Amino acid sequence: MVMAKTKFCADQSGATMVEMAVAMPVLLTLLLGFVDFGYLFYQWNAGNKAVQMGARLAQISTPVASGLALEAKTPSDPTLVGSAVPAGTYDYICTANTAGTVSCTCGAGSTCQNLTASQASFDLIFGGDSGRSGMANLLPTLKKSEIRIEYAASGLGYWTRPGGPVPTVTVSIVDHPFQFFFLGGLLGFGDITMPSMLSTVTGEDMKSTWTP
Repeated sequence: MVMAKTKFCADQSGATMVEMAVAMPVLLTLLLGFVDFGYLFYQWNAGNKAVQMGARLAQISTPVASGLALEAKTPSDPTLVGSAVPAGTYDYICTANTAGTVSCTCGAGSTCQNLTASQASFDLIFGGDSGRSGMANLLPTLKKSEIRIEYAASGLGYWTRPGGPVPTVTVSIVDHPFQFFFLGGLLGFGDITMPSMLSTVTGEDMKSTWTP
């Protein structure tokens, strides 16, 4: 009996299987975690590319803020004709609601001639058209309500300029969620909000034709 008991204590058959059963969940979680965080990095990069694309489209296409065309045409003081339009003179901020309908507001401390918004221009920046990609082509999970487009006077351009005002155009993505793929299902990780990202460019002679 003593010999049998000694043999049983020294028997290690099955130990590898037990060790693997303990280690496998940890290793699997680490592996899938690396995959998920790689996917998060992809979403972050796609978001940055999306705001760059959106800013470029906003720069060379018809403004979402329709009233921008009225800015810099006639100064309140006729003696200012030909002088620079001061920074902060106008500031149009255009966003969409959850249904995707766009509207514009006027930034604090600025005056805006007309707050009418162009849905067609906003949709072009969001989804592109047959000849060019939009923001959603680079970040498919993007929603219209997560886009913010701002046209602000930054001291460029001059009163009565034939080409119209020269705003600084800023396109932002706000409140867009990072989506976990594996960890959400395995560990119940909820989506986390992506930090706001933006791209700013100087407006050119804004027009609806495409300039490569």
